[in-house]
Amino acid sequence: MAADLQASLLDAFEDPALGSLSGIQRTELSRGAWIDVLPGWLTGADQVYERLAADVPWREERRQMYDRVVDVPRLLCFYGENEDLPLPILDEARDSLSEYYADELGEPFRTAGLCFYRDGRDSVAWHGDKIGRGNHEDTMVAILSVGEPRVLALRPRPGSNTGPVSSTIRHPLGHGDLIVMGGSCQRTWEHAIPKATGRIGPRISIQFRPRGVR
Repeated sequence: MAADLQASLLDAFEDPALGSLSGIQRTELSRGAWIDVLPGWLTGADQVYERLAADVPWREERRQMYDRVVDVPRLLCFYGENEDLPLPILDEARDSLSEYYADELGEPFRTAGLCFYRDGRDSVAWHGDKIGRGNHEDTMVAILSVGEPRVLALRPRPGSNTGPVSSTIRHPLGHGDLIVMGGSCQRTWEHAIPKATGRIGPRISIQFRPRGVR
């Protein structure tokens, strides 16, 4: 059972709306990888969280892990191309990102994967989004977070000669924060949502991707 959401005072009385992307800040990583971060891009994010938590058809998954099948420690939902997203503000976010990155990405964001981290026990292990084109092409994955902040950690992929694995970058993301991972990031770096202890509230992430990237 997820913990209750600790509402943000900034979001408590605001209708959902997107700010300008002009204030986004880029950090160059290594070997052509970079991240863009914009805190609070979505105002009224707590309302978006509440609607998504209640209305999205969340599902549990089980995966083979070595010699046994285990529960995936988060709830999931995927919206493919031409599927209606659960809220109009998410269509607006996808279209705004597609327009902002049009010259750099060269194509629109087309799909949306949603993850529901109910509490600190839910997590995702170190990985890159390398299923499909992300395994051999530069691409982008844009993540919009609603709910309470959870750390998204990034580190050079072991064996990729990008630097020491100990050089981990951590961004607490929630309440409408945006992060975009671009360039070679999915091939040469990894990202994760580590497990957390203490009073950890729920978070939902919305991952916008181009065609053929998972």
